[in-house]
Amino acid sequence: MNSEPVPDAVARIDALLPQTQCTRCGYPGCQPYAAAIADGTAQINQCPPGGAAAIVALAQLLEREVLPLNPANGVESPPRVAWIDESRCIGCARCLPPCPVDAIVGASRYMHTVLVDRCTGCELCIAPCPVDCIELRPRGVAPIPPDRNRAHYRAHTERSLRRVRERQRALDAKKAFAAAGAAAGAPFTGRP
Repeated sequence: MNSEPVPDAVARIDALLPQTQCTRCGYPGCQPYAAAIADGTAQINQCPPGGAAAIVALAQLLEREVLPLNPANGVESPPRVAWIDESRCIGCARCLPPCPVDAIVGASRYMHTVLVDRCTGCELCIAPCPVDCIELRPRGVAPIPPDRNRAHYRAHTERSLRRVRERQRALDAKKAFAAAGAAAGAPFTGRP
């Protein structure tokens, strides 16, 4: 059944997912997981943050059988947020790049903190922390609506792509400068 999914079907499935972008489903985000469900390559029971409610909603939408959450993808838990023990944070900034919604603020060699109103509880910041100063705690406030999570994720992705393009342009400029210097017989200094 690996036919190309209908974009509208992917959007309807994606709308039922919590948009935590946690990757626990085995896909790099909620939209790719939605596409895999739509094309039949993924089951509807791979989203721990969505849990039983998302599975039931997906089963109804797709007219499929309700399945229990696949334990290989994790367990359902109440909404949580990352919390940084600021007294232990060394400012390594390793937690910043994996955050899919830019919920962690800080700079290299400075203390970091979590913006609770952005954090989806995805857990992606925990593993890179070399001093184990990040933990998940109960959200304590209402969960972020999936549409806001999606908007934060898209903004993060666009910013990341912009940085990649800027780095590529700078690299291309250096290569062009080196090539022009080599053609003129000048030694390469590494500076344009």
